[in-house]
Amino acid sequence: MPGENLTRIEAQERRAVVETHEYDVVLDLTTGPEVFRSTATVRFAATEGASTFIDLIARDVHSITLNGRAIDPTVVFADSRIVLDGLAAENELVVEADCLYTNTGEGLHRFVDPVDGEVYLYSQFEVPDSRRVFAVFEQPDLKAGFRFTVTAPAAWKVVSNSPTPEPTPLDGDRATWAFERTPRISSYITALIAGPYEATFSELTSASGRVIPLGVYARKSLWQHLDADYVFEKTRQGFAYYEDKFAYPYPFAKYDQLFVPEFNAGAMENAGAVTFTETYVFRSKVTDAIKERRVVTILHELAHMWFGDLVTMKWWNDLWLNESFAEWASTIATAEATEWTEAWTTFNAMEKTWAYRQDQLPSTHPVVAEINDLEDVQVNFDGITYAKGGSVLKQLAAWVGIDAFFAGVGAYFRAHEWGNTELGDLLAELERTSGRELGTWSKKWLETAGVNTLSPLIEEDAEGNITRFGVVQTAPADYPTIRPHRIGIGFYSLEGDALVRVHHVELDVDGDRTDVPELKGRKRPDLVLLNDEDLAYAKIRLDERSLATAIEHLAKISDPLARSLVWGAAWDQTRDAEASPSDYIDLVLRNIGAETESTTVRTTLAQLQLAANAYVAPEHRDATRAKVADRLWALARAADAGSDAQLQFVTAFASAAATRPQWETVSGLRDGRTTLDGLDIDTDLSWQLLVSLAAGGFVTAADVDAALAADNTAKGGEFAAQAKAALPSPAAKQAAWDSLVTSDDLPNTVVRSAALGFTHPAGATLLKAFVDPYFEMLLPIWNGRTYQIANYLITGLYPSALADAALRDATRAWLAANTEAPAALRRLVAENLAGVERALAVQERDAQ
Repeated sequence: MPGENLTRIEAQERRAVVETHEYDVVLDLTTGPEVFRSTATVRFAATEGASTFIDLIARDVHSITLNGRAIDPTVVFADSRIVLDGLAAENELVVEADCLYTNTGEGLHRFVDPVDGEVYLYSQFEVPDSRRVFAVFEQPDLKAGFRFTVTAPAAWKVVSNSPTPEPTPLDGDRATWAFERTPRISSYITALIAGPYEATFSELTSASGRVIPLGVYARKSLWQHLDADYVFEKTRQGFAYYEDKFAYPYPFAKYDQLFVPEFNAGAMENAGAVTFTETYVFRSKVTDAIKERRVVTILHELAHMWFGDLVTMKWWNDLWLNESFAEWASTIATAEATEWTEAWTTFNAMEKTWAYRQDQLPSTHPVVAEINDLEDVQVNFDGITYAKGGSVLKQLAAWVGIDAFFAGVGAYFRAHEWGNTELGDLLAELERTSGRELGTWSKKWLETAGVNTLSPLIEEDAEGNITRFGVVQTAPADYPTIRPHRIGIGFYSLEGDALVRVHHVELDVDGDRTDVPELKGRKRPDLVLLNDEDLAYAKIRLDERSLATAIEHLAKISDPLARSLVWGAAWDQTRDAEASPSDYIDLVLRNIGAETESTTVRTTLAQLQLAANAYVAPEHRDATRAKVADRLWALARAADAGSDAQLQFVTAFASAAATRPQWETVSGLRDGRTTLDGLDIDTDLSWQLLVSLAAGGFVTAADVDAALAADNTAKGGEFAAQAKAALPSPAAKQAAWDSLVTSDDLPNTVVRSAALGFTHPAGATLLKAFVDPYFEMLLPIWNGRTYQIANYLITGLYPSALADAALRDATRAWLAANTEAPAALRRLVAENLAGVERALAVQERDAQ
């Protein structure tokens, strides 16, 4: 995005010149559907006589006044920056502009509810988008107090970081809300949410003795589906847990949680005004995996009030200080303070799977990443920053001791409250409380990239007794760091109808090989599980006998975390082309029906479909896809009536359907000719079945339009876009392509949904016609759209379902021909390529 970038060096140079004090931001939201009036008064100190710039993205700048002196906007405003020359020791800048509402989920997003025509607004400022709403020094280490004054329709509710004041009525059904100044915070966590939201309120008493007002908000047409009492309950549990463990009371005046439309992420930690995706307002039945994920997200954002909002990184290379910590904290809080006690199993199944995949891409990076500019950080909200960092912090907490870890975190908050920090600031506090030197640990775990692999080395005598047992550690050639690990080793043997752990040892492993003499002389078990209890961050391998046992008997392991580790080990071996994808598919189909952990089922079913659609050899693919769908339907029919498993197997079956009889079953489910006890074909499930039928060519665009007329909601519009883009005809694919690439009218969530339908595996052959257009559109899309939309299109429209050598070669050719393309764009394309290269390697293994 030309003219909208900011480098780390520029930010450091500006920070050396400027010290911000406060912002008075006056917004008029009654000026029409395209723009709003923004007047920002910024008070700041500076090096006398110096020059710098302030950030702003606006359609029109009406006036700029610096220290009482008018400046011509046409002279100083360009490329999202206002140049400020001749600064005084103390300065007051006033910028009046017309800024644009967006439909991309960046800046101030404007949504019109198709149900009732009501308008809803919300801000999303991370990473660099408060500048789309007011003139601002857009970097995290220029904190300030923010005072918002907002004019809006009098019937609306208006929410920001400070408690909502009583509005002052104006003429023409308008009103003005004048908010109190915030504490010193970074601009990216300021917030404005406005519209005719419904709300309910409660309160809690903080450890400080203060009464903290609580609010939960959603738009009118979804309000009936929001279980606000449950949200309040989890919030109270999180407050009690964090205030106790951090020994630092909640730092803000109130805590609102707002479920907003067309949101790009799961949630955003705006100080005291957290925004969430409406996916977490359940209008239809959802799986336990989604319910649990909502709880983890609620606690993730609450953790940010301390780690990220109270204390903030200086620059985005320490983004992990925010996200890794919140990921770890929300998981331990979920496990210890809520009913979701198996949260660490969920973490292994979902977060660690994400981390291991990300850590094997060519774009992998240390947890403490090298962030040179804003484009770098935009693509760094990834599995390293969140999931690997969270995994490493879990390991660190175990190493220094959980009490010392929490004590260090509390000391860190007290030492740096309302300030900005770097990695060393946290490590210094943890060293003091634990007595351990952490510099060496940090270099190996936070400052180097790559994931290690741990494999068992087992020798036995003729009677099956172990004569030698070792743990072999390897590292990829590009990232050769060998690390210390604390691991468990579990021995599992068949006893009757159960696969039972009969022995367990825990030890430190380091170096290329660690012998385990205490296992010598023991009977070799049916299954050996390295990293039993999931203490380490490492891929693990199953020996040949253990893999065979897993394929036959995985469901017989009673411990859900042990099962999750075996599922993960089998998947890693498959992805690395060390085991056959056909064997992995057999493992899943034999055992998934007995799995009890919802997130493990969800993750494994997604991996099953990737294996069937891209990893099996092309000559086996059609037969494999048909087999997988048939077995998923059998599992759905066998599942308990109304169970979580039943819903997961039905939706997976619909997604996997590949033959006429299978789509006829999907059609029968949707229209009621085929029924399953306990299965309600509610609104969202009906849509999912319709998307499947569209991909199979069993419905028309008119059928999709009829479904949308019956559910003319935002969610219905997203499903309709997905279904139409999935229709298996050249004309339908071209229409979808044009709506996404040629036009830029679609809102963010519809773009995401349509791209998902466009690349549906059932229509893979039709994607061949779009390989060349895909590469032709990359640079124009990157340069012409906002980051979020460009990212959706570049990743979402990549024809990965082809998974063939021609696509690999075309991607390599583009990268070779575009060495000067922006690094962030090249990273996205290289990650796409890595997926195809991996698929081809696994296909070759399957053909053996």
